[in-house]
Amino acid sequence: MTSSTQPLLQPYRMLDLPLANRMVMAPLTRTRARNRDLLPGDLHTEYYAQRASAGLIISEGVWISRDAIGWHDVPGLFTDEQVAHWKRVTDAVHRAGGVIFAQLWHTGSASHPDFLDGRPPLAPSAVNPGLRAPTSEGRKHTVEPLAMSEVDVRQTVADFATAARNAMRAGFDGVQLQAGFNYLISQFLNPRTNLRADRYGGSIENRARFLFEIIEAVGDYVDLRRVGVKAGPAWSETGAFVSGSEALADSEYVLSRLNDYGLSHLLLMGMMADPAGGPLADLAGDEMFRHFRKLYQGTIIANVGFDQDRGNMILADDLADLVAYGQAFIANPDLPARFATHAPLTEPKPHLFYGPDAVGYTDYLPLQRANQGR
Repeated sequence: MTSSTQPLLQPYRMLDLPLANRMVMAPLTRTRARNRDLLPGDLHTEYYAQRASAGLIISEGVWISRDAIGWHDVPGLFTDEQVAHWKRVTDAVHRAGGVIFAQLWHTGSASHPDFLDGRPPLAPSAVNPGLRAPTSEGRKHTVEPLAMSEVDVRQTVADFATAARNAMRAGFDGVQLQAGFNYLISQFLNPRTNLRADRYGGSIENRARFLFEIIEAVGDYVDLRRVGVKAGPAWSETGAFVSGSEALADSEYVLSRLNDYGLSHLLLMGMMADPAGGPLADLAGDEMFRHFRKLYQGTIIANVGFDQDRGNMILADDLADLVAYGQAFIANPDLPARFATHAPLTEPKPHLFYGPDAVGYTDYLPLQRANQGR
């Protein structure tokens, strides 16, 4: 395919927001906020601006509050100083012609007391998820968290809303709620980590209440046409996050109800572990997107395991509207231009994904400069 015929390189209108192409830079934790106040710095500004040719950038997950922290050296969006520093990032992306959303993140029980002055993290219930938290001293086993009171739940909903307002103050074009993988919102959805007996536990309607209260609270500050959600049945299949017989029906309920809000998008991840023999075996490969395309009526961003050919194919088959790339954007800041000419891709350096400086972060060259250096 030529650049004029590749679906990935066609413009797209995401409700009121025009995108130059259908390639999304996926949210990627990179641990470059190596300062006490968790501020994005000049490196972040350069990194995101380098990748502004993506139709849409979704930022690394950013903390909605100090209680949300669960990875080392990740920036926040809960102080005025953080807002001011993110404004430099979004201004640079916009000057380069890009569009950028902030992903709002709370790790819940996936965190560790090292981040929280020694106290256990907050979570739906006092259930150790059996994970390992990435601390500054290496990965440490998670602990039994503190079960959130209803006051804690209300405060956390408010924290998401405040962070969303801060994102708009910082110049982001919208926000995405991290409701997938093994983090706080997903912990409420998961019947193995949510043992509550109140209105936030038990039935899927109750377990999903937290997510929908967050969406409604965020909508007080941000037009819901600029609010997306990352969600779906795909889990890491480790610790307490192992799919049970309820997994598919629960996700069908949640993703169908998202239709009520007129959201910007749904970022739907493909399977992250081999589903063979499990309750989600029928969702392997593109079947995840085929299944939920029938249920979710808005923009779907497909993610996990896509190369150029598969990305073009899933769009041509109308199983998704946009395709998110992670590692490919790490190593190829000009990924759309490379796809346009079918140019070779630079291979990423995984040992530098989580680093302290520019090495493996902003030193990947665009194709033109890489060729000049040969």
